[in-house]
Amino acid sequence: MTLAEWQIVGFTAWVAALSTLVILPFGLALAWALARGHWPGKSLVETFVTLPLVMPPVATGLVLLEVFGRRGVFGGFFYNHFNLNIVFTWRAVLLALSVMSLPLLVRSARVAFEEVNPRLEQIARTLGAGPWRVFATITVPLAARGIISGMLLAFARALGEFGATIMVAGNIPGKTQTISLAIFQNVQIGEDASAYRLLGISVVLAFIAVWSSELLLRRKTRTR
Repeated sequence: MTLAEWQIVGFTAWVAALSTLVILPFGLALAWALARGHWPGKSLVETFVTLPLVMPPVATGLVLLEVFGRRGVFGGFFYNHFNLNIVFTWRAVLLALSVMSLPLLVRSARVAFEEVNPRLEQIARTLGAGPWRVFATITVPLAARGIISGMLLAFARALGEFGATIMVAGNIPGKTQTISLAIFQNVQIGEDASAYRLLGISVVLAFIAVWSSELLLRRKTRTR
């Protein structure tokens, strides 16, 4: 492994981990609302959240490019008020990874919340605990394995993201290039050895994340 390749691996792992942390609060809130709430438009929200899993990633990237470009609604706002560019920077990589991995976190956390016995939460409320305390001390701990499993799956998905990233962030070496983008570029220019080295690292990281997630789910099943 060359220094440049290690830098690509480090950048990819860092931004994938950061994207997982960024989507965690919103993902948990959305998962809880979908698991426990009955409100108008719920099916539309469920469909919208699932879209990145079924749409072509490049299509998702194109939408992000239009929305977060300088002429886009959000991109224009950040640029005009904070002189902050989103597209073709590391922020665009973070954005693409967050959007593409959010559905996996929401789906896993939602299932975990649905398996928490509501009676335990009701007992805590009768003892004087408020909604936030019940959520933090009862709901989240009981659903922790499912939540962590979802985080690991989201991290693994972020590690391998390609289509949306190349659309909204480009493939800029040393700036926005992730493992997937570097593999693609190396194959294009005939640097097969480097491509296979990065492929090996990618497989190892993804395997560890998915294996850890499966291990948590198996332990959860055994404790029932």
